[in-house]
Amino acid sequence: MSLLAKIAEIESEMARTQKNKATAHHLGLLKARLAKLRRELITPKGGGGGGPGEGFDVAKTGDARIGFVGFPSVGKSTLLSNLAGVYSEVAAYEFTTLTTVPGVIRYKGAKIQLLDLPGIIEGAKDGKGRGRQVIAVARTCNLILIVLDVLKPLGHKTLIEHELEGFGIRLNKQPPNIGYKRKDKGGINLTATCVQSELDLETVKSILAEYKIHNADITLRSDATADDLIDVVEGNRVYIPCIYVLNKIDQISIEELDIIYKVPHCVPISAHHRWNFDDLLEKLWDYLKLVRIYTKPKGQLPDYTSPVVLPVERTSVEDFCLKIHKTLIKEFKYALVWGSSVKYNPQKVGKDHVMDDEDVIQIVKK
Repeated sequence: MSLLAKIAEIESEMARTQKNKATAHHLGLLKARLAKLRRELITPKGGGGGGPGEGFDVAKTGDARIGFVGFPSVGKSTLLSNLAGVYSEVAAYEFTTLTTVPGVIRYKGAKIQLLDLPGIIEGAKDGKGRGRQVIAVARTCNLILIVLDVLKPLGHKTLIEHELEGFGIRLNKQPPNIGYKRKDKGGINLTATCVQSELDLETVKSILAEYKIHNADITLRSDATADDLIDVVEGNRVYIPCIYVLNKIDQISIEELDIIYKVPHCVPISAHHRWNFDDLLEKLWDYLKLVRIYTKPKGQLPDYTSPVVLPVERTSVEDFCLKIHKTLIKEFKYALVWGSSVKYNPQKVGKDHVMDDEDVIQIVKK
């Protein structure tokens, strides 16, 4: 029996099963089995295999990477060529773009790489079309733009989300607050710091038994679902922010546009007429959460044209030095920082000091 047939069988059984307390245990087991089969689909067993795909993944350049995901002919290529001035082949038929087309924009001093990925079709997570490679590239992005046609948005949105979820990409979510630690003996130890509506010891045991884990400490710090537990055990999930770009707004009325504006994580644009691009760029910047640090050579004015851009979770002085060159940290004596992260301007700081957006730094070597 092929993997796809097994997956289809489990999915149909899950659809047939009623959801209540008595069946929660059984559903948890099925979900764990499904997750295991999905993982085998993505990473096929067997060594050899063919060579790598034809020039699909692109070298990572710049400070952040944004992937455009969407069905064929919703205007991904038009959007890329109008944003970045890169010519990605545009035509009025489906599947014009066949491999990844990279483009780079400079925004607020940061270099942002945009990737126009080929159209995803239904069943991409099961290896149809170029789906598997497309989603593999999408996993490496800092932000995903799901480009939707404003005339048929909701059906497409749920389908694409379903495909990405099946690949272990979680959109606009935080990692579940579950502590998980394997050990050699002592059985399953479950502690919950708040009331659980779905998971109990039996369900947790059956899910872990599916992964052949019989000794572990599990701490549930929030009301978790079976899917959350499976995500933690699998450990290969990526959590990526996502913006829904509704394209082709030149084809709808103003009243409809007002309704669309209220949808969360959503930006309506027209790629062809270049409408509302500034709003889109502003939102991209918010979601990427980048921090700009300006450098100041001794005795000169700060260089405000080309900041060093760091992700918001790694903005210490040490990270800044490593971003410039890894030998710099060995010669580091102290740094002078101007800006909102210090009490005095300038302030002498060590390598553990955490900087804010648009701080100015001068590094003093030994």
